[in-house]
Amino acid sequence: MSDEAARRRVTVHDVARAAGVSLATVDRVLNGRPGVRATTTEKVEEAIKSLGFSRDLNASLMARSRDLTVVFFIPDGSNEFMDSLAEAVSRRVGQALSDRMHLTTERIRALDTGALAAGLDALDPRTCDCAVIVTSEEPDILAAVDSATRRGIAVMTLVSDLPGSNRRHFIGVDNVAAGRTAASLLGRFLPQGGTVAVIAGSLHLRDHLERLEGFRQILSADFSGIELVGPLEGHDERGETETLVTKLLDEHPKLSGIYNLGAGNAGLVAALKNSGRAGRLRVIAHELTAPTREGLRSGAIDVVLDQNPDGEIREAVAAARSLALGAARHVATDPIEIGIFLRDNLR
Repeated sequence: MSDEAARRRVTVHDVARAAGVSLATVDRVLNGRPGVRATTTEKVEEAIKSLGFSRDLNASLMARSRDLTVVFFIPDGSNEFMDSLAEAVSRRVGQALSDRMHLTTERIRALDTGALAAGLDALDPRTCDCAVIVTSEEPDILAAVDSATRRGIAVMTLVSDLPGSNRRHFIGVDNVAAGRTAASLLGRFLPQGGTVAVIAGSLHLRDHLERLEGFRQILSADFSGIELVGPLEGHDERGETETLVTKLLDEHPKLSGIYNLGAGNAGLVAALKNSGRAGRLRVIAHELTAPTREGLRSGAIDVVLDQNPDGEIREAVAAARSLALGAARHVATDPIEIGIFLRDNLR
């Protein structure tokens, strides 16, 4: 019998025997439930690894009395990227149903942590297996995530992480690397230095803070001739961002560049065009949406850094299935690569 065939036959009984623990303890470790000492968890995980144990997700699903249910909480408003995420979920609903998974989307007002916390608190573990959230890092959200986890609902973060919470997994790009990439490009665009403005959606969003951190790292290390203005907050709204950029351009007639590390790009492009300075500043933005595509084509935006919403939702659905069925304490997903788009490589 081949090694592969032998591994497929490994059961939880084998894991329990190898680790010297009960079946109940193995079950707790597999499902990430509390009540197991760290040393015992390490024994179980070592037994799983050495035996090559893997849970058959299809068999686990067939043994359940109901299908899996995954709820995506995605911000509403004028952020086109969030619309892209919601649309990506919708495109996977039919395929998920054939795999006995129900995907639903709840749109929450952007940056309304109270509404998101209430939504998480209302989830019933008898009817919901996993929640996928896009959120800022606030005390009420951390408490709601921890409460949902204690009730047996697996919580994942999408786009922006909550590492201080009991969330089970994060799906998104390396945001520090994204900020470093933006700084490296702008530094090369402006070899003589200059003044660059930074616009964020909210500094309560970890992904925006991490992009800012990476951006500052590279400018400080490699492009000290560039002076920063901001960060200024546009709250990811097109109208607020347009007003902010219009004022910024009026107050800084010699501005050399703009890095918008959040959303509101329709407002950014409108302000640049209305000022007559579109194409005269070096501009980097995030997410390949209708406004940023138009900005690239018109020359108002030089580079767009994209994080592939379809890929993120695909990985989130796969991870939710594994977590809900207790396939592993830690879930491995394919990394979300940072896409770099210029007018020349638009599809």
